[in-house]
Amino acid sequence: MSVVTIAREGKIAVVTIDNPPVNALGQAVRQGLSEAVSTLDSDPEVTAVVLICAGRTFIAGADVSEFDKPPQPPHLPDVVSAIELAAKPWIAAIHGSALGGGFEVALGCRFRLATADASVGLPEVTLGLVPGAGGTVRTPRLVGIEAAVDLVTTGKPVRGPRALELGLIDRIVEGDLRADAVAFAQDLPDELPVPLSLRPAPTVPETFWGNAETIIAKRVKRETAPLRALACLRRATEVDFASAMAFERTTFLDLRASKQAAALRHVFFAERAAPRPAALAGIETRPLRNAAVIGGGTMGAGIAAALRDAGLPVILIERDDAAVERGLANLKAIFDGAVKRGRLTEAAAEARLAGVTGSTDYGALADTDLVIEAVFEELSVKRQVFDELGRVCRADAVLATNTSYLDPRSIAEGLPRPGRFIGLHFFSPANIMKLLEIVPTPETDAATLATGFALARLLGKVPVRAGICEGFIGNRILKHYRAEAEALVRQGVAIRDVDAAMRAFGFAMGPFEAQDLGGLDIAFLQREGARAAGLDVSETLGDILVRAGRKGQKTGGGWYDYEAGDRRPLPSQDVDQLLRDHIKPGSALDAAAIADRLVGAMAREGEAILAEGTAERPSDIDLVEIHGYGFPRWRGGPMFCTSAGT
Repeated sequence: MSVVTIAREGKIAVVTIDNPPVNALGQAVRQGLSEAVSTLDSDPEVTAVVLICAGRTFIAGADVSEFDKPPQPPHLPDVVSAIELAAKPWIAAIHGSALGGGFEVALGCRFRLATADASVGLPEVTLGLVPGAGGTVRTPRLVGIEAAVDLVTTGKPVRGPRALELGLIDRIVEGDLRADAVAFAQDLPDELPVPLSLRPAPTVPETFWGNAETIIAKRVKRETAPLRALACLRRATEVDFASAMAFERTTFLDLRASKQAAALRHVFFAERAAPRPAALAGIETRPLRNAAVIGGGTMGAGIAAALRDAGLPVILIERDDAAVERGLANLKAIFDGAVKRGRLTEAAAEARLAGVTGSTDYGALADTDLVIEAVFEELSVKRQVFDELGRVCRADAVLATNTSYLDPRSIAEGLPRPGRFIGLHFFSPANIMKLLEIVPTPETDAATLATGFALARLLGKVPVRAGICEGFIGNRILKHYRAEAEALVRQGVAIRDVDAAMRAFGFAMGPFEAQDLGGLDIAFLQREGARAAGLDVSETLGDILVRAGRKGQKTGGGWYDYEAGDRRPLPSQDVDQLLRDHIKPGSALDAAAIADRLVGAMAREGEAILAEGTAERPSDIDLVEIHGYGFPRWRGGPMFCTSAGT
């Protein structure tokens, strides 16, 4: 069956791409489009062509699976050019997403119509690439340089109304897309828009490019593709169309073979597979019509906000009326912050909060589909919660714990129908962070596990199944990462040099800066609890600081000193004094060697986790570190990074 077909409605030809699941621009699609141009140009009965796609989306991009293979003709730039210079004008009818090569095909059409909920964009930089079929050359000719720079160098798609405002599309279709596009094609103006390839490029002051480069470099740090995309856009304003196209194509092919692109493709495929594990295919999930959160502190409020963002009504349970009010106030602060940042309107924030019911009565959970416990990390407290939940909740309700370190099996001990119990480890702030570690116990049934992944999809999270061990995947690796950082300090590497090396590697913060921000006392209390339980836990340098009252920014000092109202870390003579007996003087390593040590420690622990079966795939570990701990995405994660030498 052909993936590109032609139908006729009077004098209008309708070219339909049907290449599920996302109508990717594989070789067969490119060939079909090229042949359609030739066929329709030679048909005297056809006056215009509508390009539309079957299924849930327009062309959502290139076929990424072809990136590691030799390019096969017809090449996309030639296909786009053929559509653009065709004797019969083409009209793109867009629904779903027109991204990357899909939007470049749309740019080759004389007109672009779209549904209001459609999105268009050029996300190639998120894969370490630049557009390769005219995106950097045609877009500025369509909407100007400033809009093109934002679209191309961020890779962020825009929805229909904004796309119309920018001039990326010509009309929003409210009714039937195909019928309206055909009607549009039947009533084209006598004078058609000039093809973008024949339009002059806009110009901007020379200072624009320097300013743009400074802003983008600060935002992307060491990612190469956004700045290379900016260079393509600049070239598009300085040379003729053909020369600009050649420069873009050369840049695209160069980046396609780069380490960053390989790493970002690895992450892309891992993220695409994560929400729907093959082992759960066909498993029916439990209903997710409403939810409840036990505990309204920072984590509980964040989880409740995430549930409300997904449209679920939420019951927030706390121990007394005052705690309920504090929990609701925490939620309100989250939504108010979203309004200030422009992410929500005031009306939307009010609606979010109105969908939360605060209560002290566990009986209110009698008909709740999902209950997530997010109380203090103390086993006895959590067990009390699940004793109540086991008494009042429906037999098929999913009961979840948000524990970070405790053994979920101990938390669920004695729970009736333990097959409905699961660990759902959110990361703070839970309404922002993308990672969700899903931790089944041996008793967790398949429907409950599948429901955990369905919840992740509903919340827009990246789910990773984790086995039971101390810290699961992420916090277990974090412990070894921090231990290796302390080992470097013990051998004489300066604290600030360790942090600087990891920032240079691509982290937003080094390990010691991050501990100061989160609080050294959190891990300290966990170690103290283990010691109290009789475990042999070695003293860390962090323990020495906490016992001296240095818990991080909240006490004005941790690994660094902090001035009141200022989060900038300052080297501390007090820390030097406290740790001097534990540090060998005079050792130094360069930034690359420091990063190798720390990333190597992460990868070694990752290998141990894989060997134990705590993680199923190396890519799962990479996703945990990228989405939960700030590992630079463009390096692919510690497992990919160490295996590929990036």
